[in-house]
Amino acid sequence: MTPLTPTRRQLLALLGVGSVAAVAACAGGKGSTSTDGRIRLAMLQPPRSGLNPLSDDAFKLSRWSCGETLVTLDAEGNALAALATEWERVDELTWRFTIRPGVTFHDGTALSAQSVADALTFAAGYSTPPRILDGVELKASAEGESVVITTGTPDPLVPQRLSSPQLTILAPAAYPQDANGAVNPVGYGTGPFKLTAVDGTAAATLERYDDYWGDKAMAPGIDVTFVPDGTARGAALRTGTADIVEAVPVSQVATLDAALLHEVPMPRTATLYLNTSKGAFADPAVRAAARNAVDPQALVETVYEGHADVAAGLLGPALPWAGELRAWGQEPYAGADGVAASGSVPGATTTGSVPAGTTVTLGSYTDRPELAEIVVLLAQQLQAAGFTVTQDVREYAQIEADALAGSFDAFLLSRATVLDSGDPVAYMVSDFSSTGSFSLSFLKDTAVDDALAAAGALEAGAERRQATMAAEQLILASGAAVPLLHERVLQGEAATVTGAERDPRERALITAATKVGA
Repeated sequence: MTPLTPTRRQLLALLGVGSVAAVAACAGGKGSTSTDGRIRLAMLQPPRSGLNPLSDDAFKLSRWSCGETLVTLDAEGNALAALATEWERVDELTWRFTIRPGVTFHDGTALSAQSVADALTFAAGYSTPPRILDGVELKASAEGESVVITTGTPDPLVPQRLSSPQLTILAPAAYPQDANGAVNPVGYGTGPFKLTAVDGTAAATLERYDDYWGDKAMAPGIDVTFVPDGTARGAALRTGTADIVEAVPVSQVATLDAALLHEVPMPRTATLYLNTSKGAFADPAVRAAARNAVDPQALVETVYEGHADVAAGLLGPALPWAGELRAWGQEPYAGADGVAASGSVPGATTTGSVPAGTTVTLGSYTDRPELAEIVVLLAQQLQAAGFTVTQDVREYAQIEADALAGSFDAFLLSRATVLDSGDPVAYMVSDFSSTGSFSLSFLKDTAVDDALAAAGALEAGAERRQATMAAEQLILASGAAVPLLHERVLQGEAATVTGAERDPRERALITAATKVGA
């Protein structure tokens, strides 16, 4: 195992913990304790599009319990009732959703089947449609108290698509007259909290909505500040200027009370993609040698300081069913000692050697600093196995085109394994099918293609999950990808906070049950 050395994060923690004064200023100078029951939330990323719900900003509206969708998802990805109370698949192209009665938008207007159909129609026809609708021809119409959804091709995941925060249903007044205008969420949601003010990329204010259709919010409101600096977020938790803090950096752990930190497994895996189309890794035996040279445990302990999980496959503990259904159990997928290398995956090449003079180019990107650290250690591990390694690490915007063009023998990527539908099949198709749009391994494997097609044709449920794991097994057996570790996020909560959600999908955070104090 690679000797453990102090990481960049540990050194930063030793050097300083940031400006407490700056954090207090961001928090509005409200002092170290919340005396009025309002929840003070420090978030990682500021809005990128004015909180337009058709963008990734929609996840903020969801985490604030401001905007709501027709359905939500449980831990296994099954659809649960929200603004729709029930649904049925009428035929291969048609679904019918019954709209919940008695719901009002924050501007006082009533939720209706027509307002839902209009909102979904606007989203589908928007100049830049939500990512969840990529490649989907969706139409919506109102029929009595129901909304009828049709798709151009059979889509067994329509309910899961409609759970995406990017398909939040807002009041009619929120939507502009043309498909290029901005959608305004201020005062137009349906959740237990009403968004009342947005201060650009600095802050947002929400108040309890007393006419909410479900359980009333315990807290009178939420005061949001956007604090991109990780040291400042750690200081906000430590000094009490925030009650809930998103994504506390590992570098801050040593400065904080461990009781205030809660680790949430993320559906995100750091994976080493091996180019199967050309170069050294076109040979399965050389792929096996590289896989067996990698020591993920050293990466977890050194770079993540233990705050990550060694990979047992492509899908991690954020999807608990994956481990339960994985044919080769829970042992890590890769390991330098060979004990848990991918020979445990049926069909994988178990051994391999490195021909003399084998040189490989290893690429990654700087946008996630931990990846640059991992590249250095991976290069050392591969070199110890006989490879000569050239490293190329740049900003993602500068390196993506080269990666997609096959300029690297190996590429390290931190990849979300469930996309907006909460289902991993789309990710696998994108990355590992012969026609995938994000195929960094350039895998062309008929068995993998057939397995992914079979999984993708099934509706959400036990049979689809089983088929997904069968596809994962074939992908790993090909040696095209070496999953290294599954990421976690540290969520900070003051001792007085109860009822905060710790959601791997980052859709929920503050709910009606969340409160500060007794």
